[in-house]
Amino acid sequence: MHDHPAELDYEWPTCVTPRCNRRLWVAEASRWACRPCEDATGRRIAELPGLFTQLDTTAMLMKGASRITSATSGSKTPPIPPRLDVLNLVGPGGIAARLAAIEDAWRKTLGWTVAPWRGNPAEAIPKHVAFLANNLLWACSSYEEVGQDIDDVRRLHVECAALVSGEKRPGRVQIGVCPTVVDDGWCGTQLTASTGSHRIHCGSCGARWETLGEWRELRAAQERVLAEAAGVAA
Repeated sequence: MHDHPAELDYEWPTCVTPRCNRRLWVAEASRWACRPCEDATGRRIAELPGLFTQLDTTAMLMKGASRITSATSGSKTPPIPPRLDVLNLVGPGGIAARLAAIEDAWRKTLGWTVAPWRGNPAEAIPKHVAFLANNLLWACSSYEEVGQDIDDVRRLHVECAALVSGEKRPGRVQIGVCPTVVDDGWCGTQLTASTGSHRIHCGSCGARWETLGEWRELRAAQERVLAEAAGVAA
């Protein structure tokens, strides 16, 4: 999969997971995703059915709703659940559908038929989870697009866990473009930073800034790029 040519410009393979991109160990050189990403994804997949069970309750769906009775509303029809964020995860287009999309992509690559379990999310999710868990090693080793699937599972798990725990997701702010030098000039991807983390990661070129000193280097590099661009324009 990853050849080792004699040319001096050979680049050692890195993990394809967007938030990882670390160099693979020698024993991992034939893989697409590293073992730590595989292990973390396996844990997240295993926790999704339990998170779904906690979310798929009347109490969770109605959390924060005003008490409305037939005496005051004139109707015995219950109000629409105010927690649309929860409903979006436990409903037909939520957790089950997002896991099914990953499973179908893996099955297509393997030459298998699409997942036969559809319909009720409560019944389908354990089936999807079992399939993904059983084939995760294959995907990390042989499926080139596995990095995006790993990131999709991570984001799905974060959404579910945040709602179950009642945590507010940290906001993100734009902090300028990525100044990393690439083959055709400089990256230029819009960077964002989370209010809940000190790490900055470019999803396009994989560059990272994690310490205060690296943040200062990032700002200085951005200013140089802007100055050069202004000079060219002038």
